[in-house]
Amino acid sequence: MTQTETSHAVLMQFAKWPEAGRVKTRLIPALGISGALDAHLALTGAVLDNLCGSGLPVQFWWDRSVESVPADAQELVSTIEQRSLVQKIQQGADLGARMFDALSAGLESYSLALIVGSDCPSVESDYVHQAVARLQECDVVLGPSDDGGYVLIGARRVVPHMLDGIEWGTEAVLEQTCEGLKKLGLSVSLLEPRWDVDEPEDWARFQLSLL
Repeated sequence: MTQTETSHAVLMQFAKWPEAGRVKTRLIPALGISGALDAHLALTGAVLDNLCGSGLPVQFWWDRSVESVPADAQELVSTIEQRSLVQKIQQGADLGARMFDALSAGLESYSLALIVGSDCPSVESDYVHQAVARLQECDVVLGPSDDGGYVLIGARRVVPHMLDGIEWGTEAVLEQTCEGLKKLGLSVSLLEPRWDVDEPEDWARFQLSLL
């Protein structure tokens, strides 16, 4: 890792507040509401460990503001605070708007900004540094996921509306994102595909990865 990487790139972890019935809903049929909540917490913690292990500055971006920290989030918030991480709130009508806002905010203080979702435990430290290296040569880097989306997005330059008009949650997300970026004149680089956790078989894969 170079000093340039440490000083000029920021990692932003996107996460939903832990709340039973609102997180990892596609796991509920297999794990139950409580089990899906536990899975969300485990995944969020695993991603946080990976990102902090990169040696780069990390920020934690919650999906919404809350009046008080939910009971199920107390331990996670304590961990974030112990690591002295900046906590922020995502802003925007959809995922594209929220990511654009976060990338724009990150680039106000850093040369490079990267976002990773809390259901992407396959994004390890080396993968993050590969993304940082790619951003020396392109405007946007994407880490494709096996389901047609992506586990990571990073940028050194943003353009308004660059993440508009994407059918989030579909198999067309990566393709539509690449098309939109290129139409706006942004150069794009793709990393090797990684997996995220949405379905019960993904959760089983994550558990096996811990053995």
